[in-house]
Amino acid sequence: MLSTFEHEAQRVDEANKTGRPPVVFIHGLWLLPSSWDRWAELFEEAGYTTLTPGWPDDPETVEEAKDHPEVFAHKSIRQVADYFADLVGRLDHLPAIIGHSFGGLITQILAGRELAAVSVAIDPAPFRGVLPLPYSALKSASPVLGNPANRHRAVPLTYDQFRYAFANAVSEEEAKQLYDTFAVPASGKPLFQAAVANFNPWTEDKVDTENPDRGPLLIASGEKDHTVPPAIARASYEKQKDNKGVTEFVEISGRGHSLTIDSGWREVAETALVFVRRFVKP
Repeated sequence: MLSTFEHEAQRVDEANKTGRPPVVFIHGLWLLPSSWDRWAELFEEAGYTTLTPGWPDDPETVEEAKDHPEVFAHKSIRQVADYFADLVGRLDHLPAIIGHSFGGLITQILAGRELAAVSVAIDPAPFRGVLPLPYSALKSASPVLGNPANRHRAVPLTYDQFRYAFANAVSEEEAKQLYDTFAVPASGKPLFQAAVANFNPWTEDKVDTENPDRGPLLIASGEKDHTVPPAIARASYEKQKDNKGVTEFVEISGRGHSLTIDSGWREVAETALVFVRRFVKP
């Protein structure tokens, strides 16, 4: 039986054979690669070849994830970044990389390693040097950070926790549908790493913001995001706006942290597609 990495490497080989420019999508905590399915279809229709790799050992389905939450435990920022770097390094051409939440953080780490032709970080988790810490971000992270033992565990969100952290900007009916369709447990470790990044000079939660070969970067923020409020996303932009590469920021009105998976996903996806197209033609 193929390992997760071998399975993903096969998909990279298939992407290389298409000859199309690759786009790699990276999900964040509490989601699976299937959260990108509609995005991948949109980008494929636009002429790209797409890859939606999971984090190491991600289950295939939400049902499997709920049955075996232990597989998510212990995943660190460096482990996940290195895993994606190995996969991306197998592509024949530098890809566009698009990430959400902690996937947005990983996207910026990979760009800093010169592994992206163009990057889009959507509601990206903060890195060392990003200082704002709004109350809503603390409350969103509290289901994990409230218990130090969660650093070594996989932690699910209750519906009420998901409603606040992800789905605050959609209706109750849609919030319940999103929770049932997409929500899975998540590794607690990255959240603890992010929480102390500004106090730890050796943190794994850091981005090479000054690398002039980073490539163009768009940071997109949901106006009503509780988990990564605009103050955090904008601070990430401010840390990088002086990079020689193109660096842009967009705030998407009325949207919460679920903006990549809820009924308004297409607006966000098309914003990303327009930016990618400017630098990588299909």
